[in-house]
Amino acid sequence: MKFPDPLIPGKLIKRYKRFLADIELEDGTVITAHCANSGSMLCVKDEGAKVWISPARNPDRKLKFTWELIKVGRATVGINTQWPNRIVEDAIVKGKIPELDGYESLRREVKYGKNSRIDLLLEDPKRPTCYVEVKSVTLRRGKGPDDALEFPDAVTTRGTKHLVELSDMVKQGHRAVMMYLAQRNDGKKFSIAADIDPAYNKALQAAMKAGVEVLCYDCKVNVRGIELSAPVELAL
Repeated sequence: MKFPDPLIPGKLIKRYKRFLADIELEDGTVITAHCANSGSMLCVKDEGAKVWISPARNPDRKLKFTWELIKVGRATVGINTQWPNRIVEDAIVKGKIPELDGYESLRREVKYGKNSRIDLLLEDPKRPTCYVEVKSVTLRRGKGPDDALEFPDAVTTRGTKHLVELSDMVKQGHRAVMMYLAQRNDGKKFSIAADIDPAYNKALQAAMKAGVEVLCYDCKVNVRGIELSAPVELAL
């Protein structure tokens, strides 16, 4: 996934009201950017950190910029949760995810379950339909080489509901995959932040027992774009 326009560097002043971030540009101008991330953004919202924003293409949009990246230690992290579905879709089409390869068609945002939409639906007449739910991973609390990437960074009742509905799809004879996409590449393993959301952790354990598959991939992240990189070891 390439950014459609060159990103603009700046310094984070603060993130507030969930969807707003004040950023100081290199010339000293202070702007308010849209923050497309509804999570707590734990560990990826340090004030004073270097960030990058993209210009809005819609001239009528109230906020003229969107916050895209932040520098955390040596890692560049993508915080925009609008991109993971597109990144995973692009990787599937290009055959970069062996576990999801070989399907005839791919559809997005298809209705399923109890008033939900699956992120990606893979279909082929010769194999069971595959329901793929994608979650964006940005959290890494430790700074040691063995510290894990984690999800979620806040309580997610919606995420728990998705796990139950994926389990229901398996019971109906379909295939279901929970894909965690880390928009960073500085973690060797992935785990669930059970202390942050014990209900989600319990739901994932139940989903895995029901036959829901779990994948985690990291990404190469830079100012040109974000690209799926390699599988990350699961520590569940």
